[in-house]
Formats: sequence, structure tokens, C-alpha cells
Amino acid sequence: MSYIQFDKTQLINLKYSLGKEFIRSNRAGTYASSTIINCNTRKYHGLLICPMDNLDGDKHVLLSALDETIIQHEKEFHLAVRKYPGGVYHPGHKYLRDFTSEPIPTLVYRVGGVILQKEMLLVEETEQVLIRYTLIDAHSPTKIKLHPFLAFRNIHKLSKSNLDVNSKFDFISNGIKTRMYDAYPYLHMQTSKKAEYVHAPNWYYDIEYSEEEKRGYEFSEDLFVTGYFEFSIKKGESVVFSASLKEVAGSSLKRKFTTELNKRIPRDTFENCLTNSAQQFILRKGKKTEIIAGFPWFGSWGRDTFISLPGLTLAVGDTKTAKDVLDTLSKQIKNGLFKNMGSHDDADLNSVDAPLWYFWAIQKYAKQTNKLKQAWEDYGSKMESILDHYKKGTIYNIKMHENHLVWAGQKGKALTWMDAMVDGEGVTPRIGYDVEINALWYNAIMFALDAAKAAGDKKFIKAWQDIPKKVKESFIDCFWLENKGQLLDYVDDGMIDKAVRPNQIFAVSLSYSMLDEFQMKSIVDRVKAELFTPKGLRTLSPKNRYYQGVYQGDQKSRDSAYHQGTVWPWLGGHFCEAHLRVYGKQGLQLVKDFYKGFESDMNQAGIGSISEIYDGNPPHLPKGAISQAWSVAELLRIKTMIDTFESRA
Repeated sequence: MSYIQFDKTQLINLKYSLGKEFIRSNRAGTYASSTIINCNTRKYHGLLICPMDNLDGDKHVLLSALDETIIQHEKEFHLAVRKYPGGVYHPGHKYLRDFTSEPIPTLVYRVGGVILQKEMLLVEETEQVLIRYTLIDAHSPTKIKLHPFLAFRNIHKLSKSNLDVNSKFDFISNGIKTRMYDAYPYLHMQTSKKAEYVHAPNWYYDIEYSEEEKRGYEFSEDLFVTGYFEFSIKKGESVVFSASLKEVAGSSLKRKFTTELNKRIPRDTFENCLTNSAQQFILRKGKKTEIIAGFPWFGSWGRDTFISLPGLTLAVGDTKTAKDVLDTLSKQIKNGLFKNMGSHDDADLNSVDAPLWYFWAIQKYAKQTNKLKQAWEDYGSKMESILDHYKKGTIYNIKMHENHLVWAGQKGKALTWMDAMVDGEGVTPRIGYDVEINALWYNAIMFALDAAKAAGDKKFIKAWQDIPKKVKESFIDCFWLENKGQLLDYVDDGMIDKAVRPNQIFAVSLSYSMLDEFQMKSIVDRVKAELFTPKGLRTLSPKNRYYQGVYQGDQKSRDSAYHQGTVWPWLGGHFCEAHLRVYGKQGLQLVKDFYKGFESDMNQAGIGSISEIYDGNPPHLPKGAISQAWSVAELLRIKTMIDTFESRA
């Protein structure tokens, strides 16, 4: 039996099955995603979703769905599931008998005496999806008809019927090539055996996406079908359908499917699921290697990249990819900052913490490879440039003040990781001295000094060696609230924020801490008491009057709760690190329980992966993106913490 499997009873229950989604991606930045019954509930779902650098650099849905019809005795049985107005579903799910994700998403349908298996995979490094149909059993001649539903639009938009669509096509090896609009590349649709293609262009109207409706977005779409493929299939026979940006030999598809399948790491354990999921965030474009922040709607962002990098790469022993990512992003520094969103040419640099997390990522890399001197030789000039920009001042009023703490902020901008905006204003603007920014600042300087010493860079050492002591003194004076046993969240011009938030945990978890043992323990205990949950740390204590324990509603409602109580799994990694620092082996069981507690999530929202966020209130339901890089990364990093402690026993 597969590690992740759903049976007939679960699959035909739409309330249950529509909440389970799968995601697969490849090194080319292409992904495929849908629910486990292949009913798209998001505009971000589709079978072939590719980056379009020639258009806008974003991802675009080309092949939205592929509808199957079984034909026996001249009767047609439609297997597709799709939602239409009035809550009407195209009822193909009633034929489903089984879904498994091991090693690839696989569906089994039963129509009378016909048992048909459908397997889906993405080719590793090219924009191509392969779908293999195998007739497990049949007692009469059987045919399969395939209708490809095309969208050809940005993932954040919806397709509407129009007169500009191009319905033309050209025959190619065992298939056709077509494109809805001239600005797009051709989509090549082919089968492994000769199939009859019937050209019958038609729009299908008012297809609804229930998750978009819940999120307060437009949720109705029109999709274009050029025609259909039809072929006979015998018991025991397999036929492969391919959708790709390049033409291939139809006769090669079955062999290619098998070759790709053999590359897959089994998803037969919790750890293997996490390892597989980690690989899906790695994107390679020529000489560039980047990390996708999350699926299905996030891009490659600086902050998320550096926070995710140690877990996604180093925790699974992949130091080469770690260096490739560091080398790629090291070329993208501008004004001492990294891009937060967008392509590099028009990137938004409004992330005060991304450059400081860059130090942390290099720090973890240097420790694992035992190449501290080399780290300075490779990245020292970049690190020095960042520190100098922060010291002298850069955009968004980011500057080290006379007290040697970093102040940052600009009205209408949210510069820290708590960056949700509503009506042009930050929900948690945190303008001023932020606790985690200055904890990261101290850690960055200390690491840079150690690396510079290893490399013998006397000039840098002389310029920076006296600063950490001054940062530490000011940090304690500014942030430590002794009567509460906690750190303030931020301070600005005499205004202090006493809200119990998770940002103070970084002052304990980072390797170079400015706190004494009493302060560390006090902070860990406070965070555990008010913020710690089985799914991570809340972003605000439930005792606070602004706490919001459920993440739901339209974008404004969701953004208002995003950092006001919502739980983030990635914060759990730093809590576990801080907890082990304070309690040592006595704290190991809590960390192990936290880690294993996510095993039940393997068959939840994004099956085989970890969601972006969870509700602050029990039962802490998964919300947001169904597969988030730093959520997966920190769990993998926690596993290394556990292994390290157990190896000392």
C-alpha cells in the first residue's frame, strides 16, 4: 500500500477530496497541480504551467485539463470533474476508485468492467507533461477520447472567450501543435501510438474555481478546446499523452515516461516526502539557480531564498546547489539589498532582512562545508558591501544610527517579513528598530568578522571589530523588558511595542546571540507559553486584543490576519533551535514531537508537502499556499537538529 493513498469513499466525497491537492514541478520552472480527483479548484491549477520569459517572466497556464472519455459499445462515459454555476459538477468522479502519489500521482477509474489507470509526471528539465493511460481490465473493445482544455493565460488571471483566439493547428508526429495566441509558443500534443485527431474548436463557458471564490477573487473562466484525440486500447496496453513546448517523436514517449519514472525518489516515508518536496522548489535557468518561495502562486524571492536554503539543500547534503544559489543571488545585490519580488531589472528591494539572512545562509554553508576562509574569499566583498550600506544608509531609511542599531522604515512600505499590506498601509508596519533585524545585524557582523579572521582580512577586522560590543549594549538597553522577561518587538522614537510576537526568538536561535542564559530561557518560555503550537509559532499572542485566530475571507480579511495570530511553520525551526540551546537534551522530546506532528499533514492540503500557514486557533487548519519552501526547509533542518543531538548520546 502506498504511503499516501485515498480510496473510493474519500474520492467521491467532494467535500473531502476537493480539499486535497497535489503539486509537481521541475527544474525548468514548470509545474502541474490539481486536486486528487483532477477537478481544478484554483486558477493556479493546470497540467502544464510554464514560465514565459518572452511575455512577462511569470508562469502561464497552457494546458488546464485533459478530459478522458471511455467508449464501449458506442456508449461514452466521461471521467472528467468540473464545476459549473449552481454548484453543478461534471460527475466523472463517481468512477474513481483509487488515488496514490507513490511515486507519481496515479488515479484508477472503474466503469463497469473497465479499469483504467492514469499516471502523471513532469519531465525533469523541460516544459513537458506526460500522462500514461493503462487499461488494467476490459471485457469488450475499448476506446479512449481525450479533450485538451486550453487556457494560455497568466496564472493570476482568467481566460474569457474571445474572437482573437487562433483555432488553427498543424499535424506533427502522432499529434498536433497549436497556440491560442501568436505571442505564445506552440503547444505540442502527441500520443505514443497513432491516434485520430478530430478538429472541433469550441469554447466551454463558466467553469468555476471554488477556492478563488472563497478567497474573494473572480472565479469563473472560459476554456478553449481545439478538438479531441481518439484511439483504441487493449487490455494491458499503455498509451502516453504528451503536452510540450517542443515536438518529440511520438514513438519515444513510452520509453521517455519509463526513464523519467525511474528517476523519482519514492514518497514512501515522511522524510522522503519532505526531500521530494524540497527538490521541487529548486529552479535552474541556464547558469542561474534559484529557489521558488512556494506553490502555486509565489515566485523566486530573496528573503525566502536565504531562509529556505539551508533546509532545502544543506539538510539533504546538497552543498553544490546551496553554492549555486548563493552564487546566483550574489550577483543581484543593489544598494546593499536583494530583490524581494519581481525580476531583477524591475525588482522591488523592500526587504530589510533579506541581506542579513544572506549572511545566515552563508554561515550555515560555511559550517557544513568547513570552509570558513573560502566563504570569505567567495562572498566577503558582497558581505562587506551590505554592511557598509547599512552603516552609511541606503534606501527606505535603512541605516545604522549612533547607537549602532539598524533603523528602517518608510510610510506605505513594510520592510520586514511581516509585510502584509491593506489599503496601502502595512498591517504591522514596524517602522523603527526591529528586534529580529538587529539580532540578525549582530549575527551578520560577528560571522563576517570570524570569516575575515580566517582569511586574514585585517582591514575589515579593524573597521568592524569594535562595533558588535556597542550593538549588544544598545540592543539590551533598547529591547530587553525585564519585568516581562521578553524582548520588545520594535521601538521607534520613544514608542515601544510590547506585543508578544515570535520575532524575539531569533535573538536566541541565531549562532551569535547578545543575550545571557537567563534572558534566553525567559524568552523561550514566554514564546512557548503564548505562541507555540503543534504547527509552528503564532505571529501574535492570543492575549493581545488584535489577535486573529482564523485566516479566511477575502484578501483584505486574510491580509489582516496574516501576521496577527496566524501560525507559520518556518518559525518553528528557530523555536526548536532556541529551545535546544536553552534546554539541551531535556528539550529534545518537544522538538521530536513537533517534527513528527507534521507527518499527518502529508495527506492534507498539499499532499506530500507542508502548507505556508495554519490558523492560530485549534485545530490549526492549513491555509495559504499548499507547498511552501521555508515550511519544508525548516522541518528538514529540524530533522538535522534531532539527528545531531541523538548522535551525541
